[in-house]
Amino acid sequence: MTYTITLFPLVGEFASNKDVATNLRTTELMPRLANNEEIIIDFDKVEAGTQSFIHALIAEALQLHGPNILDHLKFKSCSPIIQTLIGLVVDYTRITTPIPARNATAPTRQFSRDNRQT
Repeated sequence: MTYTITLFPLVGEFASNKDVATNLRTTELMPRLANNEEIIIDFDKVEAGTQSFIHALIAEALQLHGPNILDHLKFKSCSPIIQTLIGLVVDYTRITTPIPARNATAPTRQFSRDNRQT
C-alpha cells in the first residue's frame, strides 16, 4: 500500500517547523514504514525549508533502517532546494549511523521528472 503525506497544508511554502516534522515522523512515517508501506512525501508548492525540518522528518528512519529504507520512502515535487536538503540529510545520516547500517548498499538519490526519488 502507498501512503502520501502532503506537506503544503501543514507547512506552507517554507518547511521549517520541527514540531510538525516530528509529529509526522512519529504518527505517520515510522508506523507505516514499520508495516513495510511505501510512503510518498509530497513537497508540491513547498518552495524551501530548513535542514533541521528534513532531519526531524526522515533521519530516524534512515538511522534505524539504513539507506535501503529509501526503497520505501519517496519524495515528490521537490524544488531544487528541497532536493539538496534531502541529499544533505541522507548523506549526513549515512556517515553518522553505526557501522552495520552504514555498510548497507545505499540507493542512488535520483529524482524523476515529477521529482519523485527513484
